[in-house]
Amino acid sequence: MHREPFSSNVRGEPVVRYTLSNRNGLSMSIMNHGATLLSLLLPEGNGSKTDIILGHDTAAEYDFDSPYFGSVVGRFANRIRNAQFTLDGAHFHISANHGKHSLHGGHLGLSRILWSEGSETGAEQLELTCTRPDGDQGYPGQLDVSVIYRLTDTNELHIDYRAQSSKATPINLTHHAYFNLSGHNAGDCLDHILTLRADEFLPVDEQLIPTGERRSVNHTPFDFRTARRIGESIHDDDEQIRRAGGYDHSFCLKPHPEGGLQEVAQVRDPKSAREMVVLTTEPGIQLYTGNQLNRQLIGKGNHPYSSFAGFCLETQHFPDSPNHPTFPNTILQPEDTFKSSTIYRFILSNQRT
Repeated sequence: MHREPFSSNVRGEPVVRYTLSNRNGLSMSIMNHGATLLSLLLPEGNGSKTDIILGHDTAAEYDFDSPYFGSVVGRFANRIRNAQFTLDGAHFHISANHGKHSLHGGHLGLSRILWSEGSETGAEQLELTCTRPDGDQGYPGQLDVSVIYRLTDTNELHIDYRAQSSKATPINLTHHAYFNLSGHNAGDCLDHILTLRADEFLPVDEQLIPTGERRSVNHTPFDFRTARRIGESIHDDDEQIRRAGGYDHSFCLKPHPEGGLQEVAQVRDPKSAREMVVLTTEPGIQLYTGNQLNRQLIGKGNHPYSSFAGFCLETQHFPDSPNHPTFPNTILQPEDTFKSSTIYRFILSNQRT
């Protein structure tokens, strides 16, 4: 693993970039601002490499105007209605940064802070840690968080999360990487072929917050149980598609009988012949197709990112869970440890037999 300075964030704090590589020529860079994945380079047959992660060129660009490119988000990923919830009889008002709602942990969530290098960092993996005080963004409990990145010689990106809290508190951590298997600057991802092993999804209201219903994907644009183009139904005259301007919905995954990792999604890019397989321990996965990106957003290499330039497959618990008792539990008790694991496995065109 290689460490080097990486500019400064908007608060003037020096940021460190870490680079990990495997023996097959894959490499990735992470910065400690937001525990953010900066790049993921996949080798080409001609000796060059293609970066499949959307992002920026400097740390400062990843702050308040960035759409969470590549960051770890929390304390509570996704949306919480009216930025409030009730826990053990107490009512909590949390940071509202998405109109009157809370998104991805509030104004100063985990994606906006500087993390520290952890003791489990080594030649083949990087641990980043942070501590958020009791009351931070309105949440109860001091929260200690760890994320470990590892790139294996089987071309797997492992992301493991751990957290402990001094008080009962909601927690929902995920990774917000935007992928385009053709390359971050290759145009839209609508021709990527997606398989998503989910029988149900969560319908949302006009604010893109789940209504509480779990709806079958049968005969809807949300049925990816059989592989098909991401863009096949993205312009359908469907209420849910119209509300989000594409896909920005959580899918309900079948629980693993032992709570372990299971394969939940596969994406294939016909243009590059690359594939990505997603495995997770989480009960849900958010498919977001970069609907809100626009050409005014300038990314790496001065490249503008338009709508659908990348897709996110965010493994997580359900949005607004603290306000839905029927959703899987997201309350971390002080005597427990939050644990979550996700793997992104990459299959390159030259690996096919």
